[in-house]
Amino acid sequence: MPNLSKRTVDAEKADGKRRIVWDSTMPGFGLLVLPSGTKSFVLQYRNSHGRSRRMTLGRYGTLTVDQARKRARELLVDVSKSQDPIALKAKQRTAPKVNDLLDKYLSDHVERHNAQSTQAAVRDIVGRILRPKIGTLRVDAVTRADIATLHSGMAGIPRQANYVLSVISKAFNCAEAWGMRPEFTNPVRGIKRYKENHRDRFLDDQELARLGVVLNDAEKLGLPWAIKAPEAKQKHLPKDAKSRRTPIDPFVLAAIRLLLFTGARLSEVLSLEWRHVDPDGRTLSLPARKGGGRALHPMNEATAKILEGILRFKGSPFVLPRVRNPQRHLAKEVVENAWQRIRHHAQIPDVRLHDLRHTVGTFAARSGGNAFLIGHLLRHANISMTSRYVNRDMDPIRALSDELGERIAAGLAGSQGSSRATSRE
Repeated sequence: MPNLSKRTVDAEKADGKRRIVWDSTMPGFGLLVLPSGTKSFVLQYRNSHGRSRRMTLGRYGTLTVDQARKRARELLVDVSKSQDPIALKAKQRTAPKVNDLLDKYLSDHVERHNAQSTQAAVRDIVGRILRPKIGTLRVDAVTRADIATLHSGMAGIPRQANYVLSVISKAFNCAEAWGMRPEFTNPVRGIKRYKENHRDRFLDDQELARLGVVLNDAEKLGLPWAIKAPEAKQKHLPKDAKSRRTPIDPFVLAAIRLLLFTGARLSEVLSLEWRHVDPDGRTLSLPARKGGGRALHPMNEATAKILEGILRFKGSPFVLPRVRNPQRHLAKEVVENAWQRIRHHAQIPDVRLHDLRHTVGTFAARSGGNAFLIGHLLRHANISMTSRYVNRDMDPIRALSDELGERIAAGLAGSQGSSRATSRE
């Protein structure tokens, strides 16, 4: 039984048999020599149950004798502490990956506790970013450095980077609760979020009036062509190009008006069904902010008039269906594309559809609504527990909604007698 060294290992030759040469100075440490001549270091030990176990440390050439001896010594220390290196290695092979965690997080947490819009956003982040970046890592092996690298790679889009960080943090909190990872080891802890430039864009009175002109023009006449070609190239356009108008889908115009008069989110307006409309009770049933389900929303007079003017498609459940496929609601992309043209003619090129919701909140404040009432009107997630009392009596919210509807309607009609907002510059 020699003392294993580079000289003695090099001297060992294959003899057609599988054999182990044990080290004379470290019990359990040996060299496995295969008939092919391949040499590997092994460690043999007894676990806490007295069972003899043998594991391969690595091939000679990949590991030096000294490296293999050091590794064997470390493992024997673990064995002395009643640990079983082979069992631990097997456990690591079968340990849940981040992909497994994400599957469980989506099904057991997100689907049960988050609103539909949040579910869609989280699924997008999971599928587009988290699975490709960290999906194959073991849950218990993900480090702060792994997450910091992912986060820093998104520095150019700080808001989304921070949202990704939030999703990861919540998923790993669940991992701790589900026993996939030791408690208080969330890898997001200590990673600094990027500073976000929050956008608080809303329409002022003049902008709202211009938008009203454009919406009315679009409904009655269509929108003028947006000619972007330089003057020198305009000779290739039809002679009547500057006077041509393109019709806008009436369902698109209704969607934009509903956004303004309800303060709802675009997804909520598009998915609205006739069964969610109660004209007698003057309420709309809109998705609750969290946890699924629906909540009543007061319907002001302006909203009621819009709904009364919408053509119903037989057999379609949707208030805003697709003309060619009424069994599906109007596509988000269709509304957004039309909005690009509408806002161009209204001279509000930086206003997004979601900014109409900000406008509603601003006008609600001008109408005398306090933070609690406005939060309830817009169905924000952080309403105080006293909102339960408001749910029993909708009169204060209804009054605010009615006054808001009147203000928005007055704003949209504010410049009907002025110069046309759709005239070319």
